[in-house]
Order: sequence, then C-alpha cells, then structure tokens
Amino acid sequence: MATSRYRNLGRPEMTAVFDLDGMAASLKQLVSECNLQPLQPQIADKFSAYLALLLRWNARINLTAIRDPHEILTRHFLESIATAQSLPMDIRSLLDVGSGAGFPGIPIALCRPEISVTLAESQNKKAAFLQEVVRTLSLTTRVFAGRAETLPERFDCVTLRAVDRMTQAVATASDLVAPIGWLAMMTTSTQAPSAQTRLASFRWSDPVTLPGSDRRILAIGQKIA
Repeated sequence: MATSRYRNLGRPEMTAVFDLDGMAASLKQLVSECNLQPLQPQIADKFSAYLALLLRWNARINLTAIRDPHEILTRHFLESIATAQSLPMDIRSLLDVGSGAGFPGIPIALCRPEISVTLAESQNKKAAFLQEVVRTLSLTTRVFAGRAETLPERFDCVTLRAVDRMTQAVATASDLVAPIGWLAMMTTSTQAPSAQTRLASFRWSDPVTLPGSDRRILAIGQKIA
C-alpha cells in the first residue's frame, strides 16, 4: 500500500500519514456525491500520485495555500474535474494560463485525454513541478515555462483560475483563443460580470456552479467569429 508523510498542514506540531489508495476512493466518492461522471480507477490512482507530488513539493515551494489533502481534494481536484467535464466536446487543444500547481490543466489532461493540453507557467520552480507531474503521470501534456502571451499559436480553449491581476490575465487569455474557440474562467459570481463586460467578442453561456460553493463558478464564453 502506497503511503506518504507530510508536515505542516495548518497544524505545525502534527505529522500526518495519508493512504493514497484511500485518497483515490475518497475522490471517487466525492465525485459521485457531486453527480459528476465517475472516474476510472486508473485515473483516480493518477490523481493520488498527483496529490503525493503536490504535498511533497509544497513543503519546499509555495504551490498552493491549501495544504490539507482533503481540502485539496474538495477544492482543487473536484472543481477542476467539474471544469473538465463541463467543457465543450469538440475541443482539441487547450491552454491553461498561469497554471501554477496545475489547476485545472492537469485534471483536464487526466479526464479529457483527447485534448492536447499546454500548461503555461512563468515561474521556473512551478514549471519544474509541472514537468515532474507530467513525467510521473506519463502525460503528453506540454509545459511552457514562460509568459503565455509569447506563445505563437492559438487554442480551441483557454482556461484560467484565480490568477493575480485578473483583468490583465483575462485580456491575455482572450487573445490566445482561436476564432470560435472558448474561454473558461474559474472565478466567483461577483468577479465574473466585470471580466465578461470587457470581452465583447465572446458569447457567454449560463455559469456552472462549482462543487462546494454557491459563489465559485465556471464561466464559459465562445469567441464570436
């Protein structure tokens, strides 16, 4: 049975042990409770391996402020899985802007293997983490260690989630969407309207409420040709 140890989960005095097999089962149960499409066992196992890497690297570099593994499951993993399952079916290429710890790009690559995913991350340490995740999980995902706006190509879909300087990030992301492509923003119901009003070239669908909160939503817009 695979296990891993980690420290400093908001309680510095505590050393916890988590069971990766148990995490896979917990994730599958959470997915079921949220009425999402079930995960195949091998995909759930890869999420467990992803979690182990995230916890180990997060002890050295700041990948995410959420350090409790169960909170990572309920916040990062579930929201990203819901995003993957909500994206249009005709997407073949996707860019995750400011990917950071890999959300939602890595879960999209796991749940939607037909999509060619690129993770754009300008911070070298975070890009190195993403490369390690891609290698460990045997993904074909590309990691671009640079600023997304310097990419020459355009994508069927561009995703972004809770990034700094959201207004600037949304403008950058929208420019990277191919004609009649899609922009998918993981944001809040209060932040979404201001971002959407700046993007007159997009037609927006009704927002998708993400698991665990009435405020966190997925806003999906299609670029008007």
